[in-house]
Amino acid sequence: MEYRERTYRNKVSKGHLTSFHITVKETDLFISADRDFSDLALTSVHTCRKYIEDYIRNRAEFFTSLEPIATDAQAPGIIRQMIEASQKSGVGPMAAVAGAVAQYVGEEILQYSENVIVENGGDIFLKIDEDEARVGIFAGPSALSHKISLRIHANRTPLGICTSSGTVGHSLSLGKADAVCVTAYSASLADAAATSIGNHVTCERDIRNGLNFGSSIEDILGIVIVAGDKLGAWGDIEFG
Repeated sequence: MEYRERTYRNKVSKGHLTSFHITVKETDLFISADRDFSDLALTSVHTCRKYIEDYIRNRAEFFTSLEPIATDAQAPGIIRQMIEASQKSGVGPMAAVAGAVAQYVGEEILQYSENVIVENGGDIFLKIDEDEARVGIFAGPSALSHKISLRIHANRTPLGICTSSGTVGHSLSLGKADAVCVTAYSASLADAAATSIGNHVTCERDIRNGLNFGSSIEDILGIVIVAGDKLGAWGDIEFG
């Protein structure tokens, strides 16, 4: 499976799956699974969006803060995950939203499918039952764009694989990295951490500092940073 319509998106290769597309307002998912679960995915998107939208109405700082906010033990699970991810990464909770939604929808589908890939604007929740998958990293104007892929083994999934960029897309980044890709068992954490690490990379010379900072974030598995024609990696990363 290789999705090309939105060219900034990561590309994931895993054969013999059925792919479908779900869009609700800002949420735009490309999903692959053992069969078409469009109805289930659509219901899941509406449910998790309602949790997030309702919470924002009652706690505006959840949406506006660029820094971690206090834990709320009474909040829905997806909200607690986003807050925890932001606390570990040192960014606002909305930095985790794309990964959180991808994982929420993916875990719903996993109740009925052995394989699930949910891609949400470059943020991926991935579960495969055998063999391996390859995830290509799009790095905007970098000469390395489309030339890097991660090899993901089935026994390492479910896995979040999330990418932030200071040169591609509309997401807020204070840095200029062409791509910061982070892997973690929590897609919420991978998403928030990619944003946080990206904030520390303004040029090629910052790659090492970005890796050093990212390696200090609890529960991160691996990091890839692309800036210009330079690349740096840390942790459990296998290129394929």
